[in-house]
Amino acid sequence: MDFTGKVAIVTGAGGDMGRAIVKKFTDNGAKAVLMDIREEAARRSVALLGLDEEHGFVVTVDVASEDSVKAAVQKVMDKYGRIDCLVNLAGIEGPNNSRTEEYDFKMAKKVFEINVYGTFLMMQNVLPVMQAQKSGAIVNFGSVSGMFGYAGEIAYGASKAAVIHMTKNAANENGGNGVRVNAISPGWVNTEMFRRILEQYKETFENPLDNVTLGPMNRPGEPMEMANVVVFLCSDEASYVNGSNFLVDGGMTLG
Repeated sequence: MDFTGKVAIVTGAGGDMGRAIVKKFTDNGAKAVLMDIREEAARRSVALLGLDEEHGFVVTVDVASEDSVKAAVQKVMDKYGRIDCLVNLAGIEGPNNSRTEEYDFKMAKKVFEINVYGTFLMMQNVLPVMQAQKSGAIVNFGSVSGMFGYAGEIAYGASKAAVIHMTKNAANENGGNGVRVNAISPGWVNTEMFRRILEQYKETFENPLDNVTLGPMNRPGEPMEMANVVVFLCSDEASYVNGSNFLVDGGMTLG
């Protein structure tokens, strides 16, 4: 895969998985835009990866704010004049041990604001750039939780189901103009979010792993294993892949 001269935006780039995705892009020649609401976290990713400003451009953004997203996309255009790839990773898990009737409504709204509306706003503001170029690839982050009804995850699961369907809507609208839109739905991945969820499970389970299904590979995925799929979907090698939701879960959902 060759991304030389191409510009890739990764939201949530200050986290473990975002950093892995940025590394995969830049290892293949891309100029990466690291977007995150936590500027210090994004700059830490740049430092850990040893990127210069041309290949590791940090832009602070609140994906749930229309004004913030518009300003962030404009900064990218002012610097590079193009956007070739958009990876909508930014998201939060919310409570993972609350039944529907006990779920905090403010938290449910926050999960949707970031996971759903954040993905929507990023697509809405980047798509016109890609349409004008007649080229581009978007990868959104769904989840196995958006495909199956896991207990305790009503807001997170519903938000990821919405992301998967928004992906299909946008793919249908753009498939004929050079812009492709796909999604990836991970299972458990060895990230900070995974560790936070295990801490939540301690309130309900003596052994938090009792509520974690790893499947036949008997381990969580690693961030780079997700990055490999994401960057493939953005590459020319995936030129006929559009509107797909790639389940990347090591087989945990097989039964």
